[in-house]
Formats: sequence, C-alpha cells, structure tokens
Amino acid sequence: MARPIAETPLLTGEDAVRFEKLRLEVENLSKEMRAENTRKLKEAVKKANKYITVCL
Repeated sequence: MARPIAETPLLTGEDAVRFEKLRLEVENLSKEMRAENTRKLKEAVKKANKYITVCL
C-alpha cells in the first residue's frame, strides 16, 4: 500500500531570504559559468567514483 506524501514545509525568516538570494544568483549565471560549473561537477564525481563502490 502506498504511503501518503508529506507536504513540503514553507521557508520563513532567514532560510527564505537565503533561498531567494541563492535562486537569483543561479538565474543570473552566464552560459559559460554554467558550463564551467558542470565541468567541475563532472570532474568531482569522476574523482569521487574512485573511492565509492556501489553494490546492488
């Protein structure tokens, strides 16, 4: 039987301000900055995969 999905909590106060600030920073990234961030993330994942073993 499926479990009900809990409601997402509302952000208030400093958490809401920080979230909005970060959201605006992400929206203002140039294509070059996004590409650089993606490259860095892929590089970090590749490096982390050397230390992580996933067993299914």
